[in-house]
Amino acid sequence: MKSPAELKELFENHIRTVFQDDFWKGSLYQPIQYIVELPGKRYRPILLLLTYQAVTGESPERALNAALAVEFFHNFSLVHDDIMDNDPIRRGKPSVHEVYGVNKAILSGDAMFALTFEMLIKDFPEQAVSLIREYTQISVGVCEGQMEDMELPDEAVEDVPISRTLEMLRKKTAVLLGGAMSVGAICGGASKEVVDNFREFGEAVGIGFQLQDDYLDVYGEQKKLGKRAGSDIVENKKTVLLLKAFEKANADQLQRLSALLEEEDDAAKIAGVKAIFAELGIPEATKQLIGTYFDKAQSLSQQLSHLPGYVPIGKFLEAMMQREY
Repeated sequence: MKSPAELKELFENHIRTVFQDDFWKGSLYQPIQYIVELPGKRYRPILLLLTYQAVTGESPERALNAALAVEFFHNFSLVHDDIMDNDPIRRGKPSVHEVYGVNKAILSGDAMFALTFEMLIKDFPEQAVSLIREYTQISVGVCEGQMEDMELPDEAVEDVPISRTLEMLRKKTAVLLGGAMSVGAICGGASKEVVDNFREFGEAVGIGFQLQDDYLDVYGEQKKLGKRAGSDIVENKKTVLLLKAFEKANADQLQRLSALLEEEDDAAKIAGVKAIFAELGIPEATKQLIGTYFDKAQSLSQQLSHLPGYVPIGKFLEAMMQREY
């Protein structure tokens, strides 16, 4: 069985091979090549390949195009997200719309999404109906999550329940991680029960992973983050940490929190919010919530551990779940 590192190398080689074709030299496709070739962790295609390998017990070369479909979808969503959020940087480089212009970025993103359907079923025509059905649900889920994320900033913090933010995180981030695993399982010919377990497994890990990101944004080391710690606080982002603080705060703490949301001095704002978080036990409560999702993932993992090629995927997901706080 191939390790995650070996699968990443296999996938990167596949990308290079695909992009050697003159097809990608056209003006519509150059932005696609640009963003896909930017350095990334490739979690989603690796998870798909690991799942296929786990189900079949075979080396997953046959699933490389399906893995590329998932990576294309992820990058298509990033292109459009960057336009909607007016973000000039992606993975340390100028975002696609900064390099090629907004109109071309939108068109290239649309083309990237369209191409994923052919890639997805190219090597698995016998599973085409199941794959398209699953992929459609994934795509709609991600779009619903993005819509929720766009609407949240317009609402008062005290009016946003934690359950709504968790559901937004599930759709915007975790659905595609779980979907990579369910698609990999379908490609491998797994039963419906196994496909469903992988989907749930990936979603639980995805939510826990995103909650970890939110925690680390406040309490992580700036050097490891690659950005300024506390940026979510500065932006008044409705993370679970902030929502929990509003939920648990007394009248005095609510007044202080509300005032801090209007604070223009970033350093003072971060320090003030973190002080209230400490008073309310928000770091510990967030860790406990993260643990809940990772515990669910571990439970689902035990139900999948009998599969012939499971060991590498188990180790990879353990590593994802054990990032340092």
